[in-house]
Amino acid sequence: MVRGRMNTRHLLTVSCAALVALHSSVFAGGEGWVSDFSAAKKEAAESKKDMLVDFTGSDWCGWCIKLVDEVFKHDAFKEGVKDKFVLVELDFPKDKSKLSEATQKQNEELSEKYGIRGFPTIYLMDAKGRPYARTGYQEGGPEKYVAHLDELRATKAKTDAAFVAAEKLEGVAKATALVEALNGMELEPAVVSDFYGDVIEAIKKADPEDKTGYVKTALVRVKLEEFQMKLNEFAMKQDFDGAVKLVDETMTLDGLEKDEVQRIAVTKALIFAEQQKWDEAIKALDEAKAIAPESEIIGGMNQMREQLVNEQTKAAEQPKEEGAKDEEKEG
Repeated sequence: MVRGRMNTRHLLTVSCAALVALHSSVFAGGEGWVSDFSAAKKEAAESKKDMLVDFTGSDWCGWCIKLVDEVFKHDAFKEGVKDKFVLVELDFPKDKSKLSEATQKQNEELSEKYGIRGFPTIYLMDAKGRPYARTGYQEGGPEKYVAHLDELRATKAKTDAAFVAAEKLEGVAKATALVEALNGMELEPAVVSDFYGDVIEAIKKADPEDKTGYVKTALVRVKLEEFQMKLNEFAMKQDFDGAVKLVDETMTLDGLEKDEVQRIAVTKALIFAEQQKWDEAIKALDEAKAIAPESEIIGGMNQMREQLVNEQTKAAEQPKEEGAKDEEKEG
């Protein structure tokens, strides 16, 4: 045996093992996932597959980790989707060292583009990146999850067929068919607006008087989504006055149903409660109740009012208790 001679076969084996381990650590779902969105679209187009895009927080999101452990890591899942999807992982880990700056930037841009609000969010998309279904964690294991994905793909086939059939119609009939096709995907209004603008334009052209009501309703839904996003921004900044002003402005939007206005109005009560302004909170809640006295959320609002009154009473009694303690100390 010659000392000092390097065992190249052993070194090669170790290096390969290290590369496999590194690859597994980068992608929470294991082998078969990619992170380059543009490359994934190209691969999907060439292989005539759809894309399964997982917006995840791999090192902190409990449901994301469960989805990986219970579904994505299993051979039954990998075999069930290999001929149907290009798997894309868009990660938002706490440990940023896991991702390059370019990947982080890409993921942030895509998160905004697809309106991601929570993790995990799974979008099924065509090769152009146009979503046709949205899902997330589902219990039951890999086989059940694959069956769930197959159902969503079947919905896509129906939607595509509906789009084709609608082209043979005219006027309100065409608009109605297109509306039903869009609604069947159950996507967020903002996502539909961003990715199916051509269909919306076709609806407007076929139904210029908006007899279906779709255009007006869609506009309201988009504005409500914008309201929620702006409200979250005010909450992050602890800008309570700005949040109250936003609520007042949003309540005046045309096209809102009474129950929608009521839910927005309840938000004002919550904002005042966060500031421990109990009088204002109770007044705002009473005003919200008056908007739709028979709504399905009245029971919850009554319970909320009791809680606010209790907090108001506690706040009023606290100075008395503190004063009594001070008198005891002086005595």
